[in-house]
Amino acid sequence: MPSKADVKAWKAQLVAQAEQQILKLTDSDRFKQYLNTLAKFHHYSARNIDLIYAQNPQATQVAGFKQWQTAFNRTVNRGAKAIRIAAPIIKKLTPAEQKRLDTTDERAIVGYRYLPVFDVSQTSGEPVLSSKDFVKENLADHQNVTSLYNAFKDYLNQQTDLKVSEVPLAKLNGAKGYFQPSTNEIVIGGDEPDNALKLKTLYHEYAHSQLHGLKSAFKDRPRAYQETQAEAVAYVAMQNIGVDTSNYSLGYVATWAKDKAVIHSALSEIQQVSNKVIELSDGLTKQLGLQEAQKEPEHDLKKLSAHDLNKSYRGLQQQVQQTTNPQQKSDLKNQLNDVHQEISERTQKQLKAFAEKNPEIKQPDSTPDQSLKR
Repeated sequence: MPSKADVKAWKAQLVAQAEQQILKLTDSDRFKQYLNTLAKFHHYSARNIDLIYAQNPQATQVAGFKQWQTAFNRTVNRGAKAIRIAAPIIKKLTPAEQKRLDTTDERAIVGYRYLPVFDVSQTSGEPVLSSKDFVKENLADHQNVTSLYNAFKDYLNQQTDLKVSEVPLAKLNGAKGYFQPSTNEIVIGGDEPDNALKLKTLYHEYAHSQLHGLKSAFKDRPRAYQETQAEAVAYVAMQNIGVDTSNYSLGYVATWAKDKAVIHSALSEIQQVSNKVIELSDGLTKQLGLQEAQKEPEHDLKKLSAHDLNKSYRGLQQQVQQTTNPQQKSDLKNQLNDVHQEISERTQKQLKAFAEKNPEIKQPDSTPDQSLKR
């Protein structure tokens, strides 16, 4: 059984490995190309973001007709309906206008005009990298994650001041869930078909509640910091139970953080929350009996058929390879040794019985064959 020092080192190692993997991704040429792509898009005001969403909720990357051609080598599809955004009309002020407006500025916004832009989905041409190229949602399902998700949700509702509820994904505008600091509420997309992704989302939003709630130490961190921290905690928590979410989590963190300074600073602050999540998960898995699910008492092993014994052995081998939790790995290895010992004892008994029933079959001679000597 791992010592407290081993467990502490394991938790620190998970966070360190997460940082290394994220930095490795941001160093890739493909990710640098993605950042260059982002730089070509205008940064829109909150008002224009609302306008874009009202006209096309699925829009992800928008640009003007000519910008699509010159900056991205793409053309707007024939018949595409433009999305209108507000552009300020800026005018040079006369002395009289400066006096009337009570300003010393030489220029001022005197009105707005609406300009047409188009979403990437309305264009054709060379591929455009987006965050979806780095955030892949095809996480493998994993045995017992649904039980752990429900147990974690119940624990938060019953043992903390957090409220966790579920709504259909369609109401989340493309998100998987969110944390609302003003009400201390976590909302999860209840119909998410990928159970591993659903549990990871709950870890993510719980991390937000601990790191970025109204009274939390890091509540004033920039959004990039907050998302980097929450997803890194979720990634570490899932790694701890043996579920690899790197296809989703590492890309998510990288597309938010974008540079090494943010990643390093943000992750240096999450160790305490990561430890808390790991301890909660370990406690819940023990309560659910998930850590001992495959354990078989010795007398039960003797009752298993040869087929079931071999099946149990293969299953335990696979679990040992998949799990990254040191406590679970240690327990599984002990179970694997028990099964191996039972198989070995049965094999020896079978060989002995066969030799007794077939005395005519010559047994190996321990005396060296003299004819082989020169």
